[in-house]
Amino acid sequence: MPVDRRRFLSSALWGAAAVGFGKTAGEAQVPIQGFDDTTSNADTSKVWQQTSDRKIRMGIVGYGLCRWGAAFGLQDHPNVEVVAVSDLFPDRCAELAKACRCPKTYPSLEELVKDDQIEAVFVATDAPSHAAQVLEVLKHGKHAASAVPAVFGSLEDAEKLYEAVKDSGLNYMMFETSVFHDDLYAMRKIYEAGGFGHLIYSEGEYYHYFAEPLPSYKDWRVGTPPQWYPTHSNAYYVGVGGGSFAEVSCLGIPSVIEMLQPENNAFKNAFGTEIALLRTSEGGMARMAVSWDTPGALGEMGRIRGVKGAFYGSYKGLTETTVDVRKPPLPPTVSAGGHGGSQGYLGHEFVMSIIEARKPLVDIAWSLNMTVPGIVAHQSALKDGELLKIPQYKF
Repeated sequence: MPVDRRRFLSSALWGAAAVGFGKTAGEAQVPIQGFDDTTSNADTSKVWQQTSDRKIRMGIVGYGLCRWGAAFGLQDHPNVEVVAVSDLFPDRCAELAKACRCPKTYPSLEELVKDDQIEAVFVATDAPSHAAQVLEVLKHGKHAASAVPAVFGSLEDAEKLYEAVKDSGLNYMMFETSVFHDDLYAMRKIYEAGGFGHLIYSEGEYYHYFAEPLPSYKDWRVGTPPQWYPTHSNAYYVGVGGGSFAEVSCLGIPSVIEMLQPENNAFKNAFGTEIALLRTSEGGMARMAVSWDTPGALGEMGRIRGVKGAFYGSYKGLTETTVDVRKPPLPPTVSAGGHGGSQGYLGHEFVMSIIEARKPLVDIAWSLNMTVPGIVAHQSALKDGELLKIPQYKF
């Protein structure tokens, strides 16, 4: 089993309570990368304080290979009542109902969203279905969250989703795990405190290697263009300061895996690795990599440089101010979960954004500014690296 880089970073880099500026601080037969619970750099000196007795009546859809529907602690949150669940496969639907302690089930999302008791829905289904299903949830007047990516390879779907969220007045959040990794969370707090200044350069990497693709609904994982699944890496810029990418040149490298050859996948995609060079909205540069082909150090990781400091595993800079980079405590019933101790924080953020009537951290603008650059990057790779403009989203 490969070394879990996130677990190593968590234990090696986050022993200190704060970073001082200017100082160094079931279906699969193999383990699925990132799904083990990991330690999270939370402030253990504090206890979460419940500020509302309101319970969001939640529906959850999807319990496939990743068991995503129950992975984000929504069923354990004191401000949530899971009132209905759904999966297209009856056995999975029954398992999801058991995991969420919820007796009511529906055979499809399309039936579940008709339930007037439900206020919000978490869409944890296959990536190609996210956009259409979130649109269906919004159409029925319910808040929506989805797994990544927000849309799958379609700029048209991105525009539809953007307009629908804006017009609805409802919350939408994409559950991008990188934004609550210990390192990226620290980067965001340091950025907010002025520790980086103007961002000059960032790197994000998502390496997820399997000799054969993981099982997936209608084989959507087989041959997926790497940059159609870009949010884990793109978050290492967008999730730091909220910026976006303005243009991209991307090169693709043909896959060495037999099942990922273009004649063997529905996308006719030849690339197992795509490396994007992007210009940011503030005039800086970024390199964002996604690869299915490279064993070794796996997972989501990134680095960032600004005119006042840089973060390469730890912060080094010019300023002497101290920033507490510990994450706040979660409700005691909610685990931080896997993917770098991020999953519980994502579920909690979605719930509290509704309770507090505010935008979630990964709102529609952040979600599309993490997702859409990858779609355009793949277009660039198909044109041998041609520089292309990227749509911009603000909210």
